[in-house]
Amino acid sequence: MKNTLIAPSILSGNFASLGNDTANMKDIGADWIHVDVMDGVFVPNLTFGFKMISDLRAMSDMFFDVHLMITEPKRYVERFVKSGADLVSFHIEAENDVDGALDIIKRSGCKCGLAINPDTDVAAIKPYSAKLDLILIMSVFPGFGGQKFIDGSLERVMQAKKIRDEYAPQALIEIDGGINADNAASAAMAGADVLVAGNAVFGASDRAKAVRMLRGEQM
Repeated sequence: MKNTLIAPSILSGNFASLGNDTANMKDIGADWIHVDVMDGVFVPNLTFGFKMISDLRAMSDMFFDVHLMITEPKRYVERFVKSGADLVSFHIEAENDVDGALDIIKRSGCKCGLAINPDTDVAAIKPYSAKLDLILIMSVFPGFGGQKFIDGSLERVMQAKKIRDEYAPQALIEIDGGINADNAASAAMAGADVLVAGNAVFGASDRAKAVRMLRGEQM
């Protein structure tokens, strides 16, 4: 598991001190910052926008993994790239022109990813897999942090790995939702390259230890 990337979700950080929390993630050895963008339409919650990302980018050189949970993401993906994202992923369920949105991200010089909800057939990503840098498997229904890991999610990661290995060897597989020290090793063994964790990191009394435990370095 030592090659597994840990991407703490800033959604679980202190909104009054996101700059400090972002800096802290580098100090404790996290690999990426996962940024959940929600519009109150695709999911019943509102979070961050362009300015927040650009302001954090000015304070950090960490890899920004921007996860769009918004309707018609094609309209906005280029602006998120310009705000400082290193990778932009969006939901296949939210966009009619998936190819077009992926092409915009790639033309903007950014890595691109595609996310799928727990009730979407994993095979839905196959037609787009050659373009992908990331396949994001949701292990909760998107919208809120702190949810319980959905049973069957590991099987979906394994399905995604089969597709990745055959059609998209360049892509990483990410899992997001309910990840903690109890299931991180199983997720990595199933094929996840990137583990998104919110409360498991930000809610820990020792965040550095929490990251090490997620990575399997300290149990």
